[in-house]
Amino acid sequence: MSQSPGSSGGEAPVTVPDFLAAPSQKRRLAVVSLYDYPMARMFDEAGADCLLVGDSLGMVVRGEPDSLGVTLEEMIYHAKAVVRGTKRALVVVDMPFMSYQLSPTQALENAGRILRETGAHAVKLEGGLRMAPMIEAIVGADIPVMGHVGLTPQSVRRLGGFRVQRDAAKLLEDAKAVEAAGAFSLVLECVPTAQAAEVSQVLKIPTIGIGAGPHCDGQVLVAHDLLGLTPGKKPRFVRQFGSLWEPASEAAGSFLRAVREGTYPAAAESYQ
Repeated sequence: MSQSPGSSGGEAPVTVPDFLAAPSQKRRLAVVSLYDYPMARMFDEAGADCLLVGDSLGMVVRGEPDSLGVTLEEMIYHAKAVVRGTKRALVVVDMPFMSYQLSPTQALENAGRILRETGAHAVKLEGGLRMAPMIEAIVGADIPVMGHVGLTPQSVRRLGGFRVQRDAAKLLEDAKAVEAAGAFSLVLECVPTAQAAEVSQVLKIPTIGIGAGPHCDGQVLVAHDLLGLTPGKKPRFVRQFGSLWEPASEAAGSFLRAVREGTYPAAAESYQ
């Protein structure tokens, strides 16, 4: 895989072995969570290592309070769009709530369906030790799995909300179980910096942090958050690398005024 950032032209696609090699190469992995074709093209061409089709679409796209209402069919729909916009990045798809928790067989069937119907490269599921049998079943069919421990949004009702997870012993136990089950990488969400650093040192697979400090092997943010396209209060870990909400809102207002004033379309924008 080419190491030069910023362009997808002519570069080899990112693979699971590339991910696994990243820690030993001291190469930071840049992951973006997104849900559609234009965003996929934008970040793929910018050089992202991985595009994650997250079930966070329930909150980001639909305005819901959590991700629990997102269905497998909806994940497949959005994943197809992302895959069409991607030439280089590894595409990983979240398995939504109750699409894998019932049994290893259910997990395998739905993971296979996701890859078969979307063309994505891997799936992601939440949970540690309790979900190890599901991960093993999926990996046993040669389907790559990205794990996710710490704050697991699908467990938000049990956890009592979106809160930092501070049980260091449980975090390490879950992380080791996910690695032993065969996952090729692990998302660490909303855990203290020191705990994330310890897990990253212990594991051989790369860790991807979101609200987990600077010592993970990579970082992930939601595209809308980092571009400044989500209004309202942001989590502490979100850095806005752009502020696109205001100019987009201004453009929307300009269009509405032009239509109402009769200045759009002009002659140059009309067919003769």
